[in-house]
Amino acid sequence: MKLISLLMLSIIFFSAFLYSKSIKLTVYDKHKINTSKNKNKIITRLSQYIKIKKKVKDFTLIRKLSHINTFYNKILPVNDLEKYNADDYWATPKEFLIQGRGDCEDYALAKYFTLLELGIKKNTLFLSVVKVKNEANYHMVLLFIKDKNSMPLVLDNLSSKVLPFNKRKKLIPKFIFNEKEAYLLKNKIINKKVRINWGKEDKWKNILKRVYINHE
Repeated sequence: MKLISLLMLSIIFFSAFLYSKSIKLTVYDKHKINTSKNKNKIITRLSQYIKIKKKVKDFTLIRKLSHINTFYNKILPVNDLEKYNADDYWATPKEFLIQGRGDCEDYALAKYFTLLELGIKKNTLFLSVVKVKNEANYHMVLLFIKDKNSMPLVLDNLSSKVLPFNKRKKLIPKFIFNEKEAYLLKNKIINKKVRINWGKEDKWKNILKRVYINHE
């Protein structure tokens, strides 16, 4: 069993370099996985990640969005304090897959970077900070927006379905952003461009550095 696990890890290690931009397993990652008590679960999850990317590569847009949404939503939710001993930590897709648990930002970010790798245009994907009616905390989802006059499609870890934003009555958008720009919405459609004040720490800038440094 140990030999099989090591062989599978080696295959995943090699495949990740071939098929992924946001997931680049280092020698340190390989050691960390191999010594983890959850090694087999991590290997299975990484293997499934590689398979789903190959499977949906030539799917239609909506099927691609739906399959990636479903794949990541199978990962169990957990808050950052329990997982990272931090109040608000944004995990890279690699960290999310290895950890096997995450919060709303982790789901949205993993879907964002995976869909980019699958050929979805960068200017159609936006992360959105929203309020959920009757909930105290903010929430994050991923939006696909065909053009600036289109109703966004929502990829959300709270829903198994990819639905138009106007069908998600409990979600109240605060702002949306990607690597190029940020907007406010009106009636859940892009309205005007804004500049986000991230405060003391620009988590978006930091996560981009941590993801893209893997394949520079």
